[in-house]
This record gives sequence, structure tokens and C-alpha cells, in this order.
Amino acid sequence: MALWIQAQQLQGDALLQMQSLYGQHFPIEVRHYLAQWLEAQPWDAIDLENQQEEFKAKRLLDGLIQELQKKAEHQMGEDGFLLKIKLGHYATQLKSSYDPCPLELVRCVKHILYTEQRLVQEASNASSPGSGPVDGTPQKYQQINQTFEELRVMTQDTENDLRKLQHSQEYFIIQYQESLRIQAQLSSLASIPPAERVQRESGLQSRKSTLEVWLTREANTLQKYRQELAEKHQRTLALLRKQQTVIIDDELIQWKRRQQLAGNGGPSEGGLDILQAWCEKLADMIWQNRQQIRRVEHLTQQLPIPGPTEELLTELNATVTDIISALVTSTFIIEKQPPQVLKTQTKFSATVRLLVGGKLNVHMNPPQVKATIISEQQAKALLKNENTRNDSSGEILNNNCVMEYHQTTGTLSAHFRTMSLKRIKRSDRRGAESVTEEKFTVLFESQFSVGGNELVFHVKTLSLPVVVIVHGSQDNNATATVLWDNAFSEPGRVPFVVPDKVLWPQLCEALNMKYKSEVQSDRGLSEDNLVFLAQKAFSSSSNNPEDYCNMTISWSQFNRESLPGRNFTFWQWFDGVIELMKKHLKSHWNDGAILGFLNKQQAQDMLMSKPNGTFLLRFSDSEIGGITIAWVAENPNKAGERMVWNLMPFTTKDFSIRSLADRISDLNHLLFLYPNQPKEEVFSRYCTPPNCMHVFSCRQKCHHMTLLLFISAITNPVHDWNDPMLDTEGEFDLEETMDMARQVEEFLRQPMETQWSGQQS
Repeated sequence: MALWIQAQQLQGDALLQMQSLYGQHFPIEVRHYLAQWLEAQPWDAIDLENQQEEFKAKRLLDGLIQELQKKAEHQMGEDGFLLKIKLGHYATQLKSSYDPCPLELVRCVKHILYTEQRLVQEASNASSPGSGPVDGTPQKYQQINQTFEELRVMTQDTENDLRKLQHSQEYFIIQYQESLRIQAQLSSLASIPPAERVQRESGLQSRKSTLEVWLTREANTLQKYRQELAEKHQRTLALLRKQQTVIIDDELIQWKRRQQLAGNGGPSEGGLDILQAWCEKLADMIWQNRQQIRRVEHLTQQLPIPGPTEELLTELNATVTDIISALVTSTFIIEKQPPQVLKTQTKFSATVRLLVGGKLNVHMNPPQVKATIISEQQAKALLKNENTRNDSSGEILNNNCVMEYHQTTGTLSAHFRTMSLKRIKRSDRRGAESVTEEKFTVLFESQFSVGGNELVFHVKTLSLPVVVIVHGSQDNNATATVLWDNAFSEPGRVPFVVPDKVLWPQLCEALNMKYKSEVQSDRGLSEDNLVFLAQKAFSSSSNNPEDYCNMTISWSQFNRESLPGRNFTFWQWFDGVIELMKKHLKSHWNDGAILGFLNKQQAQDMLMSKPNGTFLLRFSDSEIGGITIAWVAENPNKAGERMVWNLMPFTTKDFSIRSLADRISDLNHLLFLYPNQPKEEVFSRYCTPPNCMHVFSCRQKCHHMTLLLFISAITNPVHDWNDPMLDTEGEFDLEETMDMARQVEEFLRQPMETQWSGQQS
């Protein structure tokens, strides 16, 4: 309700904008009486592009109707009686309007709340220069709004001057007609008697002379008015172009850059509402000035007066057409990008939007948008305006969509919901380039007219680079291509050029962004984590972060060349860690229970100073998506000597059978999580509850017990520590030991009758 209280304090233009949000589609009385309820609902949690979310929207609609009816029932007295009827009517009206499409209600309310929040924030910034929007650019926003106010005043000024010119010209024409009438009267004097003719001719000649002097002087004045008005329009158009550059080339490009980084897990690019509001203001003022210039042209044609104005008006017409063309073509954007890793024969969606569509009434004749997939070379040719002969690099099903106008939000957009890439045509690859390094893009294009077919626009926009795959095994390498492109591409580049080498700190920023997003954690990669990654990427042993600050890493080092002694790349190893964490271990990472980014020697150095039974969790160097347990214990072969043991890495497959917490609970010799936390304090809340054991099947019980016995057998100090399953460095032999454990697990996962049929018989 706090937002509504603040919204009611708005004044001037902001108050008018707020009031314009409401109407029959959503009465302002509903906003007022249900303010607290409306602001408490999870509107943002509903994805408007997902039709499966419609049931959530329906629940909110039903709740809104119930709240309205409840509010109506509690109204008492004479005034309350009228309000009761009105609220009841609104409940019926909203149910009738939104019951067939409850997602439209969500769209409407989200737009209202967002716009109110923006207006309140802008008002707050204006009154408190020290505070501002979250992005820290209140001064820029304030400057944009000030420029709009300046443009409004200038446009109103030229409108007043134009009316003055029109009135002056109309009076001039009347006087000119009077001059012609006098001339006609003089010509007709020949037919009357001489005495009368002389008398009348004298008076008419005097009036004609006076009028001609006035007409000459007034013609010069009109020409001066026209010239001054044209010069004012020149200044207005120059400021309009400058404002448009700020909004389109700065703010909209920054939004697109945020959208691209969001593909790497960066923060959301934010809504387009404020950008649309700016673009609509631009469109409105450009169109007003265009109409003014055309009216001046009409006046000039109506009364030609020799002078430079005609040439100046031609120049102004070309300028204003160029400005509005740039605005329209630049504001045809992709609101929701298609997936950047695109698998053939798989449905995908995208949304395109024309930010000025509502203001220019494009929706009166809704245009159709077509989607086509094209190659990098075709995209380059397109931007050079070369004839691509309507070439494409594949076939997209359901690739046509009509733009729809949403009256509640004032947006004109096309929602492609069920596109599917049927086939792809690949180009010849260069050198060592693999199919997962080849980039495509989805081209969206449309054609429409504005101003009663006065101007026809053919608009096009390209999606972010897309890597096409045909099998899930290609996903991680394709993701590497996308991550590198999103992180290091420059605005305005030639498609889709990216640097082959980047500074290590730049890559660290991209990796940290991706990791936090995928693991859904506020705990990102620490400086020590990044040093470990640098050591892995550069095969270095330095522990000093500054040693890596000026080092560059190439694309080949990132995801083309295998790490020394391994059969996988740096990215493939890192991506394996991400997959493991997000599927099974994110809670443990958020708790700080997993150190992860440590090598074997670091783990040993850390554990040797701790009591026996202390353990830590680190990511495996040898296996993609593996995590191992290292712990310190007595050396059975030398009394009084201690050593660090490393368990074979667990992978996603292992945790699908039994969780990490349960596995740690099973291992009785693991006592303290590094540095000194009792393991029960850290992991017990994630263990399978004891009371759930009663409902376990016989097979699951047997599985658990067998694993406990197996682990006990290979870790119990009483056991013969010269067992060939242990290597001389205190590691379990990966080929023998855990293969046996997995065989046991696989066996126990089989159906009961298969396992025990021999015994039963």
C-alpha cells in the first residue's frame, strides 16, 4: 500500500500519466480500495509467455474478485450503498473481461505497478538530487526528462508561430483578393461616363497604391515569418536528433547489452517500459514537427513567395523523415531472445516488440513478422545492404506471427510460442573450428505503414548469436561459444566478431557471473577460487593473484585445447563443476561446506594441521563433474604418522543414487568438516530422515547396509592396509575399489524379483 500512498502525492504531468493508467480495463477505484492486497500479490512470479502459468493468473483473478466482493459487502450507510453497487459492478466487469484470458490481468497490473513505481522514483529523484534509480544514473534520467520538456516548449512555440503565420497569410490573401477586385473595378471604368470615371478612378488608384504597398511589406513579413519558423524547426529537429541519439544509441544499446549479459547469468536487463515511454515521446514530438513542416509547405504552395524557404523546407522534410525512420527501425527489438543454444526438432519461443507501435497506430493494420535463421556470413551481407536473395540457412516451422496490441500496457508485440528448427544448413568450417563454434542468428522482419500509408517501413532485427546443436552432448561446447560471445562482443561489431584473446580478469568476471546464476547463489567465486582456476588454465603454480592480472587467455586455451594430461578442456571441466553443483550440491555450496577449488597438495597442506577425521570437499582434477572427499587419518603402516586420503570422486550419477549428506553420514571416520565443524551440524539436516527408513523397500535397506559394510571394510583401521585397492599415496584405486562399489549399487537398483529370484527358488 506504500506505493499507492506515494502515487497519490504525484503532481503535474506525472499525476496525469498515473491517471491515464486506469480506465474500464482496470478502474482506479479498484486500485484505491484494494491497494494493500494488490501490492502484496506475486505478480512478477508469473511468466506471461508461459501458457502453463495461466492457472496461477486465474487464481489471482479469482482472489481479486473475492476481495472486491468482500469490500463491497462491508460498505454501510448511504455513501456505502452507492460504493457497494459500484464495487460489485467492477467485480462483474473484471471477471467478464479477464476470465477468458487471466494472463492479461497479470500483464495489466504488472504494467500499472511498474509505471507507478517509475513515476514515484522519478518524482523522488527530482526532489532529492542525491538519491536516484538503482542503476545510479539519476542525473542522466533527469537530463532526458529536461530535454523532453525543452522540446515540448519548442514544439509548442513553433505551433504558435505557425498559427500566427497562417492567420497572417489568410489576411494577406484577403487583402490580395481585395487588390484584384480593385484592379477589376479599374478595368471596368472604361464603360462609364468620363466625369464619373475620373472621380472613381482617383479613389480606386489611391486605394490600390496603398494596398500594394501594404502587400509588398506584408509579403516580406510573411517570408520573414516562414524563414524564422524554418530555422526554429531546424533547431528543434537538431535537439530531437540529439535526444534520439541518447535514447537509442545509449540507453537502448545499454539495455541490449544487459540483455546479452543476462544470457551469461547477469542481472535482468530490466523492463522496457521506461524506454518505450521515452521512444513514444520522441515519436509524438517528431510527428508533431513533421505535421507542422507539412502545414508550412501547404501554406507555401498556397501562396508562393520567392525566397530560400522552399529549399529549406525540402531539407527539413528530408531530415524529419530520416529521424522518424531511424526511430522506427531502431525500436523494432527482440524483447525475449530465442535460446542461444538451439537444438533442432525442439520447440522454442521468442518475442519481438515495436516500442513506438502504439503511438504511431501501427496496430490499426496489424503487421506480420517473419522469422528466418541465417548464417554469420548472411548476417554480414544483410548489414551491408547486400542482396541476400532471401537466403536462409535452415527451415523454421511456425515462423510467422501477427503483432498484437495490448491496450492495458500499450505494447505492440509478436509472441512466437511454438517455433521449431526443422533443419540447418552448415557452412564450410575454418581451420580447427567445430560445429559448436559456428554461429547463426534469427532474423525477424516485418513491413508496415504509418500516417495513412505516407511512410512505409521495412524493419529487421537480428537475434543474439545462436549455436545450433543436434544432440545434447554438444551442449557444453555450444554454451562455451555463447558465453565467450556474450561476454566479449563489442556494440556495433561486424557479426559476430569477438576477440580471440581476452585478459584473464575479464574471463573471471564472466565465469563468476555464470557460476552464480547457474548455482543460484550469492556466494560467487572467491579470489582463491579464481587463482586455482588460473593455475589450471595456465598450468601455473603461482598463488599470487597479481601474477595473472595482465595475462591473456585465448579461445583455444578456453575450449579448444585439452588441459595437460587430460582429455577435456578448461571450460568442459568448469562446466562439469557447474552441472554437478546446480543439480545436487547447491545447498552445500551456499552453506560454505564445499571448498571445491583446491588441488590435492593444497588439501593435504590444509588437513595435516587438523585433528584426525577432519575432511574437506574438493572438485576432482581428473574427472569432469566429480567431487572428492579428502581426510586426514593415521598411517597404518607407520605408527604415529598421519596422512591424507582421497576418496574416488563422486559424480551426478552417484548422487542420483544417494545424496552427499547421506554418504558423509555413512562414513564414520569422517568427523569434522574443515576447519573444525562437527559434520552433524553441517549435513544432518540434509540427511534422509530416520523415520523415512521404515518405508524403505527391502532392496533400499540392503543397498544402504551393503554400502556401509563395503566402506567400513576399506576404511576400518583393523583392515589390512596393504590391500592392493589402496595406492602408496593413500588413494583408493579407482579401477578396482569404487568400480566394485558401483557394481553393488547397480545390482541393488535392479528389481527385487531379479536380484533374489535365485535365492527364492
